[in-house]
Formats: sequence, C-alpha cells, structure tokens
Amino acid sequence: MPRRLYSCTPSRLNAWLDCPRRYRMTYLDRPAPPRGPRWAHNSLGIGVHNALASWWRLPPSERTPEAAGALVVRHWIDDGFRDAEQSAAWRERARAMVERYAADLDPADEPLGVERTVAAKTARIAVQGRVDRLDARDGELVVVDYKTGRHEPTPDDARSSLALAIYAVAASRVLRRPCHRVELHHLPSGTVAAWDHTAGSLERHIRRAEQIAEEAAEADEAYRERLRPAAPPSPDPEGGIDHTPFDEVFPPRPGNLCAWCDFNRLCPEGRRAAPAKEPWAALTAAEEPAT
Repeated sequence: MPRRLYSCTPSRLNAWLDCPRRYRMTYLDRPAPPRGPRWAHNSLGIGVHNALASWWRLPPSERTPEAAGALVVRHWIDDGFRDAEQSAAWRERARAMVERYAADLDPADEPLGVERTVAAKTARIAVQGRVDRLDARDGELVVVDYKTGRHEPTPDDARSSLALAIYAVAASRVLRRPCHRVELHHLPSGTVAAWDHTAGSLERHIRRAEQIAEEAAEADEAYRERLRPAAPPSPDPEGGIDHTPFDEVFPPRPGNLCAWCDFNRLCPEGRRAAPAKEPWAALTAAEEPAT
C-alpha cells in the first residue's frame, strides 16, 4: 500500500522537536487538556498582525500610517495583561511601532498575498502554513514574516527557520514562481533580517521536515494503536496528568522553555525545571527603563 502522507504545519513539526509530551497534549489527547492562561505577548502579536493584514486590504489611498495605528486599536486584545493600565500602555506602544513601520511602506506596492495559506506535498508529507505577506520583487516571491518580540532577529534566524523555508517552497509551488528570499521584519526595532536560500538549502530544509515528520508519524501511530486505548490520560495526584504510560514514545524535554509552556501545570517535570511565568512576563523587561 502507498505510504500515507503525514499532514502537518511548521508549528506541529517544531512542537515535536521542542517536546514530544507537549506535542501529544496539543495534537493527540482528546479531550484536549486544559491550557494555562493566555499570554500577553501573544495578544500583542495577534493585534499587530491583524492590523497590518487589514491595512493591506484597505484601498491604496487609505493606507496611511495613521490608519495602521487605528487598526491596532480596533484589533487589540486584552487577554493576558496584568491589568487594564498595562494593556492600554502596550496598545499605545503597538500603535506607535505599527505607524513607524507603515510609514516606510509603499501603499501602492501591492503584495501578492496577505495572510496567504500555502501548501506543498512531497513523497512523505503534506504541509501547509499561512504567510504573513508575500511580496513580488524582480520576478520572484519574497516571504515576509512579522516579529514583535524582544529578540531582534538576525540573518541566521532567517536562514535556519524551518517554517520560512517551508513557506518559500510551498509559495513557489502554489503560485508557480521562484521563491528564495525570506525576511523577518522586526517591528520594535524597525530592522529586517533576510536570507537568500539556494535550491539546495531549501531542499535540505524539506528533507529535515520529512525526517521530523517520520518520527512524529510513528509516534502518532503508536498512540492510536497501542497507547491511547490501553491508558487514556488521567489526572495524577498533583492535579496534572499521569504521563507514565506515554513517556517512552512521548518523553518530556524539561528546560527553561517549560516556564512558557501552556501545559506547565500539567507536567511535573516542567514545573520542576521552570515554574510557570506570569502571562505578562515576556513584556515586563521591555517596560523597565534602560540602565
């Protein structure tokens, strides 16, 4: 029989790499385990992404920096912030950064895609994802990804990103145009980290995605056929989940990132490695004055 393609997104592949236990709880356990509170930095990112997507959908004559700022206010989400005052302060920060970014854009330079879903198939995987923006430059496609975190991306971040490489390959196949350049647009600093892939480097990323998918697919099969029927996830004495029957196939990978995991309180190893952060913790350092 032909091998069944593994259907995935870049996020699913990266989840398997980061922590197989988190992968299991995110994609396989049903009913899905309860997640922790929403993160303020995610609310910030969603508000900015939605504002920029809406800005490009305006008529060109209405694409002004002020309109971009107003769209941030319209799309703002209060989830995860410490209080209304913190949310309002970050809303104004987001508004200012989006207005600065929009001031450097050409409203008439129409993208080929905004929040565009692209997909590709190989012999092993069927992968899809959503690109923040697809530009057309000099006869080629350019993948643009917006970033709103504190970390200022580097060209190496663009080069090593599995997601961006997958987007480039999938966009090229969907729109039938070459796509080699990927860019990370960091709105807080106004910088752009870019990388120009070769056909060989894109192929290496796809091979890597297939290798990750092969591991995840085997784990998925073991879960469906052997693990879940024998031992459905059940609460442990600490109020989490008894993971023991699943850990040979879906082991935890405890570390500092556990503090940011949505399932921290359901994972004893994660709690010991790093207590859960407050939902607004990623924004706190940025609020502190420089010394």
